[in-house]
Amino acid sequence: QVQLVESGGGLVQAGGSLRLSCEASEKMNNIYSMGWHRQAPGNQRELVAVISSRGGTKYRDSVKGRFTISKNNTNTVYLQMNSLKPEDTAFYYCKVERESAYGPPDVFWGRGTQVTVSS
Repeated sequence: QVQLVESGGGLVQAGGSLRLSCEASEKMNNIYSMGWHRQAPGNQRELVAVISSRGGTKYRDSVKGRFTISKNNTNTVYLQMNSLKPEDTAFYYCKVERESAYGPPDVFWGRGTQVTVSS
């Protein structure tokens, strides 16, 4: 079973930056998309950013212009977060979707990493 391991979370002051990384435990073929989601206490998990296998990206409106998602050729996805705000505080999860020969894509989640932004 493929495992995703996130790193890079931590405590930062408002206006600061963090870079999250998510690495798969083994090489994954036929990746459909890689992305980041977050969940704050009492809130539902929400999409932050996603990047397709071809490099197309999508962001939630509140992070546009501040966050950048990228990936390398070894199945690692990054999230560069600049100009962080207290409302960005959440547990951040990596998600990978892999094409399946039959039916919907296989979905893998990491265990998450905490991001805390102080005011």
